[in-house]
Amino acid sequence: MEFIDYNRLLANKYKRRNFLLGAGFLTGLTITSQWHPVLANPRFSADPFSLGVASGDPLPDSVVIWTRLAPNPLLGGGMPVKNVPVRWQVALDEKMRRVVRRGVAMATPELGHSVHVDVRGLDPQRWYWYRFQVGREFSPIGRTRTAPALYTLPQKLNFAFVSCQDWQNGFYTAFRHLAEENLDLVVHLGDYIYEYGPREGAPRQHNGPEIISLDDYRNRHALYKTDPNLQAAHAACPWIFTWDDHEVDNNYVNLIPEDDQTLGDFTQRRINAYQAYYEHMPLRRSSLPNGLDMLLYRRFTFGNLAEFNVLDTRQYRTDQPCDDGLKPRCADAVDDKGTMTGSEQEQWLLTGLDQSRSRWNIIAQQTMFAQYNFNTNPSPGVFNMDQWDGYVAQRNRLLNFLNDRRVSNPVVITGDIHSSWVHDLKLDFDNPNSATIGTEFVGTSISSDFPVQFIAPVQASLSNNPHTKFFDGAFRGYVRCQLTPTLWQTDYRVVSSILDLNASVRTLASFVVQNGQPGALVN
Repeated sequence: MEFIDYNRLLANKYKRRNFLLGAGFLTGLTITSQWHPVLANPRFSADPFSLGVASGDPLPDSVVIWTRLAPNPLLGGGMPVKNVPVRWQVALDEKMRRVVRRGVAMATPELGHSVHVDVRGLDPQRWYWYRFQVGREFSPIGRTRTAPALYTLPQKLNFAFVSCQDWQNGFYTAFRHLAEENLDLVVHLGDYIYEYGPREGAPRQHNGPEIISLDDYRNRHALYKTDPNLQAAHAACPWIFTWDDHEVDNNYVNLIPEDDQTLGDFTQRRINAYQAYYEHMPLRRSSLPNGLDMLLYRRFTFGNLAEFNVLDTRQYRTDQPCDDGLKPRCADAVDDKGTMTGSEQEQWLLTGLDQSRSRWNIIAQQTMFAQYNFNTNPSPGVFNMDQWDGYVAQRNRLLNFLNDRRVSNPVVITGDIHSSWVHDLKLDFDNPNSATIGTEFVGTSISSDFPVQFIAPVQASLSNNPHTKFFDGAFRGYVRCQLTPTLWQTDYRVVSSILDLNASVRTLASFVVQNGQPGALVN
């Protein structure tokens, strides 16, 4: 199977693959949709753009812009079963006076009246503004940015990465501050929504019980998208997305659910979740779900400065070994057959890293990559089986590859664990004198909880993990990164509270990585 590296050299292949990937599904969609009448002059009793706008998947000459028509967002969207033409514009100025691209997209019931426009023919490394119109209603204006041209060496890239935004656990004040940062890009590493039912006493409540059906997932995504701070962050710059488990079901892997569900029931649940995810994210047609499958791992190149390898470590993963949990490793945790990514994605990753011309090679993924012994005593080791510590053989293959092929400045960015960490990536984590071949930055959550009772035990176990340079479990926020050809700087930005809509933000800790010198230094 052929996979996409998003750059101009593969432009023709990309166009053809986009067509082929979507052909079967879109043909059916077109046939189905042609029976729906077109609502040419729609009128709405409420704002049809209640979920805001977003952009994503930036390339040197294109970017995806997104919206979804939803005048009644928490009750299925509130749209009639009709096709609705939506006008779109892209301009060089925030007042939308110098329009350079425009067109009409059809919002169909089959995709929840979502709109994904892959705007082509743009200039590289440039800010643009965009908006949508349906009937007499206009969307908010969003801002987006294309990637730099291939083989150029930009002098700076500002991006942030985020994850884990449990609606019920607190407010999205972190997103308000993120929207005010001078960012070229945001990378979301998963747990965009949570599938759980309402939690008594929570600051905010989920809309309905644990989600199962397509309508359930649509309504849950819509609930999260109604947050004004999240909308502001989406409208500020383009995002790159991958998912983790809660977009479907906690700790699921492949077709294995967390709890008692039949294969048939969970298969349908995953189909529902994947479709709703696509409907609510600014993704290319190459990521359009095909039944059970959705292609979400992909590569983005920012000139010769940085390349992002975006992984999917849920869809193709083998079951968590040793019956999951936090425990000493059993034989399955070191089995060569254990995989986070599946063999095809692993080969895609290694090939891309080997061929990269970029100064900084970023692996954007979900669960903590570095080894971490949670035991307060050195032995026996106690490890998290849902992290890469449960998939030791594949991690060793990747670490050895990075070392043998001398991949330039590998940096792993990670979410999932609702806390902040910095690790040196060692060729042999059990030997402190082993070569350091890369760096991992693990970001805290936007709002999801890290249990207070776990903080002290982790702090007590740090001495058993000398490659771990930093840990904090008390604060929520996001991670801001500034890249230049010679230096990577990471700032852990945290809010004073997730229960205060006016919470302040500050830099909790700052680290740098120097070009050609793997490992993090306190800034």
